[in-house]
Amino acid sequence: MGRGAGRWSRIRARADDLRERAEQLPGQVPLVGRALAELLRVNVLDNASRLAAQAFLTALPALFVVAVIAPASIRADVTNSLREQLGLQGASQQQMQQLMAAHHDSEAQSFGALGAVVTLLSATALARALQRVCERCWQLPRARTRVAAWRWLVWLVVWLVYLVLQVPIRKGFGVGWWLGVPLTFLIGSLLWWWTQRLLLGGRVRWYPLLPGALLCGVSMAGVGVASQVYLPRAVGRSVAQFGPIGVVFTVLSWLIMVFTVVTLALVLGRVVAEEPAVARVLGPPREEH
Repeated sequence: MGRGAGRWSRIRARADDLRERAEQLPGQVPLVGRALAELLRVNVLDNASRLAAQAFLTALPALFVVAVIAPASIRADVTNSLREQLGLQGASQQQMQQLMAAHHDSEAQSFGALGAVVTLLSATALARALQRVCERCWQLPRARTRVAAWRWLVWLVVWLVYLVLQVPIRKGFGVGWWLGVPLTFLIGSLLWWWTQRLLLGGRVRWYPLLPGALLCGVSMAGVGVASQVYLPRAVGRSVAQFGPIGVVFTVLSWLIMVFTVVTLALVLGRVVAEEPAVARVLGPPREEH
């Protein structure tokens, strides 16, 4: 009995020692302390959930609507992209193909064009939400609507084009994954570098935005590879359990994961950019007027 009590006391003492070391870690390692403080300040999960909701309710429908009124070749690219990105199979894939094949008469096309304009304008809500996340990361005041409005639409159009081309890029335009993976990282990093600069209205210099862009590029390349394994199985289980609406649950969960990774990368990008050794290379973050 005494031997067991002594062993338990040693285990508790060891656990207390480990906890004390963990509590002292942020003070001992400034980078860790600042990263934790910034992640708490930005509230990563709350912002990721908001971005995922905006993407699901506005940006994803915009991709569908634009594809419906687009030429057959673009419609096929969107269909392939959504099928591979979301892991659609069986009935859900057939429903998506039927949606893409609809609206071929002139009246439907006219209505579709008007609907596409309205949908694109409403889809800028995602750009606005992402702009607020970027501003919160860099502790900047909200930009004036008159200055930022055109940036939202430009950002949305560029990213819709990227989403259409994402599958060919990932496959290395037919060469193979050994070209597709680095190409996905490179293009993703460039897009996130440009995204931050655009949505922040040029209030942060290019070079301090680079760490966040590189982290986003690495993260999105990793998420893209993981989604190829996770999504088809998850969608299949959800459809079997809940029917066609199961796709909604899976896609929304996947979007939350994607934007959690993006928000983490953007926050940590600022922390890295402001590290003294890195800041000496990249320069000050703010534009001097």
